[in-house]
Amino acid sequence: MDRLLYVCLAGGLGSGVRYLVSEWSLRTFGQGFPVGTLIVNITGCFAMSLVMCLALETTHVSPTLRVALTTGFMGGLTTYSAFNYETLKLIESKSYGSAL
Repeated sequence: MDRLLYVCLAGGLGSGVRYLVSEWSLRTFGQGFPVGTLIVNITGCFAMSLVMCLALETTHVSPTLRVALTTGFMGGLTTYSAFNYETLKLIESKSYGSAL
């Protein structure tokens, strides 16, 4: 039950970070391309790889911390649904190159 609480807390933090990055990227880069989603998905993939390598090859990351970081934080940070929605919006606006 403790792991569930850690996953929920970390997921909330990851979602909050995703929101902040998206807001920042809209102010910085505009609405032409979903830069925020790209940033959080690429960052999340690399961070998850790092955590998994450390967790599986060393004793520095406990199983509870691993699941909180990967399933919780990185799960909240990265998002396939936003990626899918934003890609479809680019296709609808005939921005095929950006969608690709």
